[in-house]
Amino acid sequence: MGKTVSPDKQVREGAREKRVAIISAARELFARQGVDSVSMDAVAARAGVSKRTVYDYFGDKNRLFLAILSETSDTLNASVRRALDRHLPEDGTITTVLALEEAITALVVELGRTLVGSADYAAAFALVTQRRWREPGSQDDIVTVSAEGALAHRIAHFANAGLLDTDDPRTAAGHLAALTILLAYNDQPDPATADPERIRQIMTSGARAFIRAYATR
Repeated sequence: MGKTVSPDKQVREGAREKRVAIISAARELFARQGVDSVSMDAVAARAGVSKRTVYDYFGDKNRLFLAILSETSDTLNASVRRALDRHLPEDGTITTVLALEEAITALVVELGRTLVGSADYAAAFALVTQRRWREPGSQDDIVTVSAEGALAHRIAHFANAGLLDTDDPRTAAGHLAALTILLAYNDQPDPATADPERIRQIMTSGARAFIRAYATR
């Protein structure tokens, strides 16, 4: 006999699906046409919901814009944390510099595939650029403090384990990101035409350069 789903749960799940659909539609339209050029009617039509629903969920276009950045921040930070748990565990299984290099390489290759090759992330970053061009001094951004802190924490762990040589894990984390994620974004800015093999090469060489700079001798 099938399990009964309560009406309240059905409503909650339906509300979540609508919210995701609205954010996805707005992100795509805003990035392609510009926030000012997109009406809430257009967002509603693309999301397959009523205009009233869009306003009920987000209030106005600016709040919808900020919700896109918040959603992107949450998913990006969660993706990085999951990748760190998979590839750079703090359980004592990584005991040599060679093993650490292999683990960091696997980490950044996954992040390259997840982040650099994502049309959703590219659209969100494009929205930040649009906002800053239109409103110089705008502080609206995709917040990556959680991911940066988590990466710095792992680097500190392996420094304490004697595999990395740094007394500034945050700067080291920034260097790793610059050698991999940021370089790949600059080299492959359009997810629609991004070359997965090229991204993998950039990530691999970046991880190698990081180890050469920071590994203990």
